[in-house]
Amino acid sequence: MDRLISCEFNMDTDCVEIKFSDDSMFSISCTGVENEIADNMYQRSELDWLIYNKPLEYAQLVLSGNLEQYAQGTPEHRLID
Repeated sequence: MDRLISCEFNMDTDCVEIKFSDDSMFSISCTGVENEIADNMYQRSELDWLIYNKPLEYAQLVLSGNLEQYAQGTPEHRLID
């Protein structure tokens, strides 16, 4: 993987797609992640907000393993202003 060139939510696939300058790419299945992490509609709503408004931060939380703490409302993991 080389330099990050884009990170966006693809509504058609329900995935956050991350593309790099060397033409490599990976996708995060948002439905799959939500099914594992979110216990209620409020957590799903928080994750949806993050997916639509800050997909890069969403991807960073998924890859670092901190998305569950974010969904549970742990203050140090909150990104929403």
